[in-house]
Amino acid sequence: RVAPSTKMMENAVFMSFTFYSTILILKMYAVAIITGQVRLRKKAFANPEDALRNGGLQYYREDPDVERCRRAHRNDMENIFPFLFLGAVYSLLDPSPTVARIHFFIFCVGRIVHTIAYLLGLKAPTRSVAYSVAQLPCFSMALQILLATTSYW
Repeated sequence: RVAPSTKMMENAVFMSFTFYSTILILKMYAVAIITGQVRLRKKAFANPEDALRNGGLQYYREDPDVERCRRAHRNDMENIFPFLFLGAVYSLLDPSPTVARIHFFIFCVGRIVHTIAYLLGLKAPTRSVAYSVAQLPCFSMALQILLATTSYW
């Protein structure tokens, strides 16, 4: 097996970003799988053909537990996708590897805690605190990107 020799693969910050991003993508896949399992368990299908295949049109319906899973997944998309852009660009700015790793770690842990709080319906303000903590590194990266690119305005 030949190791990749591209510049990005030699960038410790980008490799750290890649690691945490992959964990977040896998977490999103897990939420999608959980949503499907809850749909099956609760017999609450979004499409008539799925309901017909699983017992009849009476199961073509919404369920609060399925909707909670869907909201958690949608919230991930609203937050993780921007992180993927910000983290990739931030990695190109040659930040301190330690500081960058802290940014990525805080975002990743915040999103994991947010998902757990969402899916389990944990007592407030657990979910909103996790959300807010995860936003801090994103704002930091966005500001650093803006500062690095203002001369190109």
